[in-house]
Amino acid sequence: MKVFFRLLIALLLLGGIFGGIFGYKYFVQMQAGGPGGPQAANVVATEVQSEKWQGQQSAVGSLTAVDSVAVSTEVAGIIQSLNFDSGERVTQGGILLELDKSVDRAELEGLQSEAELARIQFERSADLLPQRAISQSEFDEARARLDSANAAVDSQQARIRQKTIRAPFDGILGLRRVSVGQFLAPGSDIVALRRLDPIYADFNMPERFLPDLSIGQSIQVRTSAFDQVFTGKVTAIDTGINDQTRAIPVRATLDNADGNLRPGMFARVTLLEPTERDVLTVPRTAVSFNTYGDFVLRIKKSDQGMNTERVQIQTGEIRDGRVAVTKGLKEGDQVVAAGLIKVRPGQPVTIDKTVRMDPAEVTGR
Repeated sequence: MKVFFRLLIALLLLGGIFGGIFGYKYFVQMQAGGPGGPQAANVVATEVQSEKWQGQQSAVGSLTAVDSVAVSTEVAGIIQSLNFDSGERVTQGGILLELDKSVDRAELEGLQSEAELARIQFERSADLLPQRAISQSEFDEARARLDSANAAVDSQQARIRQKTIRAPFDGILGLRRVSVGQFLAPGSDIVALRRLDPIYADFNMPERFLPDLSIGQSIQVRTSAFDQVFTGKVTAIDTGINDQTRAIPVRATLDNADGNLRPGMFARVTLLEPTERDVLTVPRTAVSFNTYGDFVLRIKKSDQGMNTERVQIQTGEIRDGRVAVTKGLKEGDQVVAAGLIKVRPGQPVTIDKTVRMDPAEVTGR
């Protein structure tokens, strides 16, 4: 008796499982339009368009200041005055810092006195030489003492000028690293100075692109900090190729009047080729990308209405939400613009003309 009840329960469970499966299939069939055929799907359609695309190559690089220097001192001394603030914009020749010069000025006065005495002695010798009161060698010694004294004065004046630190070029200062009263040894860092306008974008291109590189070529640069495109020109191509990476270093110059771009920023560089080419494009949402091949659903018109067919295509670049189609479609073909998983090949469709899609809102694969 127990075996009979167990068998009955097993039969009931199997019946429930198979009944659920057949019921689900019947429900799907009814949803698709019942026994009379599949129900027409309402879709958004788009046409294959012909566009002119400028050839481009992508690279990554970094931004570099045209001029960058750590301002330092050539001579030792105590800071007497600071004439700048951190982040300040300065012009070439502007005074940034002055060291104490009191001892140097005192030494200069002594050297100037010695030079004056040497001048008087030389002039006296010059008067006595024609009278044969002194020898030629004594006159030459007096002239040499005068030249040596004047050179000592010039050297001391140059040393005093070295204690006035000036900006070597126009630019923007970084963070101040010193304070008034601090003793500076020769070579001590005072502040970083960088010229930010224009600014360089340095990047590497694979060696196979060397024949396509040229001075004056246009580039576009994007950064993580700003949601905008910066434009520039290639201004230098290195003479050699890196034997480790097999890439050639390239430098472009960008305008940076507003100072938004800063040295060290990560740059996504797009190198634009000088010529344009005609390409067929469809929205990114119209393509189903698969490992076994990409496809679209093309809309066919017949006497019975419109239905879809699956078309295998070959794709190329993706720009601003549009995909280049290199094979499989022709200009003017209508394809389903979105929602491919809801439409089956061969299914009747109607076109919804009330919906407008912006392909630029969808980028990447």
